[in-house]
Amino acid sequence: MSDSTNTGDWNTGDWNTGNWNTGYWNTGYWNTGYRNTGYCNTGNRNTGNRNTGNWNTGNRNTGNWNTGNRNTGYCNSVTPEGCLIFNKPAKRTDWDNADKPSWIYASLTTWVPEAKMSDKEKDAFPSYATTGGYLKAYASLQDAYKEAWSKAGAEDRAKTFKLPNFDPDVFEEVFGFRAEMPGEKKPVTLELTDDQIAKVKALLAEDKP
Repeated sequence: MSDSTNTGDWNTGDWNTGNWNTGYWNTGYWNTGYRNTGYCNTGNRNTGNRNTGNWNTGNRNTGNWNTGNRNTGYCNSVTPEGCLIFNKPAKRTDWDNADKPSWIYASLTTWVPEAKMSDKEKDAFPSYATTGGYLKAYASLQDAYKEAWSKAGAEDRAKTFKLPNFDPDVFEEVFGFRAEMPGEKKPVTLELTDDQIAKVKALLAEDKP
């Protein structure tokens, strides 16, 4: 694919006048769709920014033909105030103003320097000898979340439980693991042998009048 059709830089598509575009006929930047004049769009024919839908002139829309912002529907000219947070109704400003933990902004890739590579990783990625490490890719976002949580400090973890409408069950569905609140104790499960169970039953029977 020729770069001569692009007037910007770092484009993988054709006829782009902006930079970092992977689609076609984009005049903005960081677009992966087609015919966008905005920025950071993954949809097509957007004049706004950060849209995943199509034909949007607003920003951050996942639906189509919206002139408002943050719409998931179609043909809207308003910006909705409400949203769902942890599956419960809330105001969008509740989330915007929340002190969100850093670990939730996990990435699907992370650079692992040579000093932190295991022998198995070095065998799998021999190019580390010249690059000084390798780019680790997680199989899923939930795997990336688990890794980010394991590396998060106590203060950053504590912010998680202060998020609006925090629900541990919904959290587990979204992030793929159970987060324990500070001071929360795991339930203790006792595993008894058949002989131990028989002895307990005998003791309980003796206590009966």
